[in-house]
Amino acid sequence: MADKRDYYEILGVNKDVKEDELKKAYRKLALKYHPDRNKEAGAEETFKEISEAYAVLSDQEKRTKYDQFGHAGVDGRWSQEDIFRGANFEDMFGGSGGGGFGDSIFDIIFGGRGRRRGGPQRGSDLRYSMTISFEEAFHGMEQKISIPRTENCSVCKGSGAKPGTEAKTCGTCRGSGQTTSAQNTPFGQFMTTSTCPTCRGRGKVVDVPCTKCHGSGRVQKKRKIKIKVPAGIESNSRMRVGREGEHGTAGGPPGDLFVDIYIKPHKTFKRVGNDILVENDISFTQAALGDEIIVSTVDEKVKLKVPAGTQTGATFRVRGKGMPYMHGHGQGDLHVRMNVKVPKKLSLKQKEVLREFARLSGEKPAKENEKGLFEKVVDGVKEKI
Repeated sequence: MADKRDYYEILGVNKDVKEDELKKAYRKLALKYHPDRNKEAGAEETFKEISEAYAVLSDQEKRTKYDQFGHAGVDGRWSQEDIFRGANFEDMFGGSGGGGFGDSIFDIIFGGRGRRRGGPQRGSDLRYSMTISFEEAFHGMEQKISIPRTENCSVCKGSGAKPGTEAKTCGTCRGSGQTTSAQNTPFGQFMTTSTCPTCRGRGKVVDVPCTKCHGSGRVQKKRKIKIKVPAGIESNSRMRVGREGEHGTAGGPPGDLFVDIYIKPHKTFKRVGNDILVENDISFTQAALGDEIIVSTVDEKVKLKVPAGTQTGATFRVRGKGMPYMHGHGQGDLHVRMNVKVPKKLSLKQKEVLREFARLSGEKPAKENEKGLFEKVVDGVKEKI
């Protein structure tokens, strides 16, 4: 990641660039470095670089993550296919008569140019969303999930041909899996490469198809995979499970599985980074006189000393009782916010005691229709709440 250039620098734009200016900058550079127009060494790599920069910066979600965390915020969250998914390259050139130019971008990025499409192809990545509880995020957990995915047929081993027969080289594309045509545009002539309609990109055709997969070489299956979620994981995290995506074709490697983790809100605890916030009620006398109370953490109960004179909103820290650090040892802290609970109804005896307290405090004793110290304390607490 450290070797990657800044996306804004690549496109020659400022960080506050607007959408129209971003499109204009990319279009200018894309026309300059497109391999069909620029035969210089390094032009194709430059074209890939500027296309990746545009794919990220033209997507609001990806751009926000990039602005916050740099390349780590993008590469750690999206696969290469995800980065380019949704980027409208056709809109950039198709409207100017460049038909096919946008399609060729994906061939360049994902290696479709200059190699046989009938050769080994990496399988597609898969995504799965998992919702877990606050406690499961705290402790970590394992769960088996069922993933529908495309796999190679076990009968024909992915060839599509009935066992004992062989697939033949496609006569239309001569085994390349692609057909090529020239198109004249206002920007010059472009060579457009498309998937062969006869063999559908495989480079081979099947005369006697496999009875299990009907000649496709592929079957849909459900695979059970054990997902291990580490303690301390944050909501909206993405986990990568290597080689558990769809199978590749013609001996290509499988794709990856990306698991998006979402944590359900807790009715008691609130997470801030690796710290946990919790509200705790105490009585008026506990707040005034001080006390030792029992506070619930996620996995146990601990003692906490409340000093005399504690006010509503006062927060106390219990070290090492927050969320575990996912990539290290130890835990964050628990922050306990106090809410002083004032009784709504008082007996005559309680009122008498509080008026005596007011007199001892030097306050003028309150009449029945006047607010005494206790009533003022109540009002003060309510205002803070």
